[in-house]
Amino acid sequence: MLTLSDLERPSCKKNKKRLGKGQGSGWGHQAGRGHKGKKARAGGNVPPRFEGGQMPLNRRVPKRGFKNIFRENYRILNLYRLQDLDVTELDIPTMEKLGLIPSKGKKANAPVKVLAGVKEEFTKTVTIKANAFSQRAKEIIEKNGGKAEVM
Repeated sequence: MLTLSDLERPSCKKNKKRLGKGQGSGWGHQAGRGHKGKKARAGGNVPPRFEGGQMPLNRRVPKRGFKNIFRENYRILNLYRLQDLDVTELDIPTMEKLGLIPSKGKKANAPVKVLAGVKEEFTKTVTIKANAFSQRAKEIIEKNGGKAEVM
C-alpha cells in the first residue's frame, strides 16, 4: 500500500528533441522539416510578417492623418510651479537645476515655453528668460510687474 511519503513528484522536464539522430529516434532523415522548400533548409526562415507573397497588411491598410516633420517640441513650464519658489530671476539653466524642466532624455535640448494654466492666480514679480511664452502667460507676468524675455 502507498503512503504519503512514497509519493514522488512527476517529472516536469521533457527530453529535448534530438533531431537527425537516425531513423530509430523518430526524428531522423528529414528531422521534422518535411520535404524540400525554404523552411527545410538551414537558415531558411521567413519573417513573421511575411504573408506568402500576398500584399502585406502594413501595405494594405490605408494611411491616415498628417505628421508635420517641422513641428517644434518644447519643454513646458507652467506658471503655477513658480508660485511657491523664492526666486526673482529665472533662466533655462536655473530651471533645469531646480527640476522645473527636464534636463536629460529626449527633450534635453528642446526649447522652453512658459504657459499659463486654466485658472491661474500668479502674483509673483519674476523675470523669466525662455525661448517662447504663451500670450496669456506673458500678460500675467507683465501684469505683476515682471518681465518675459525671449531668448
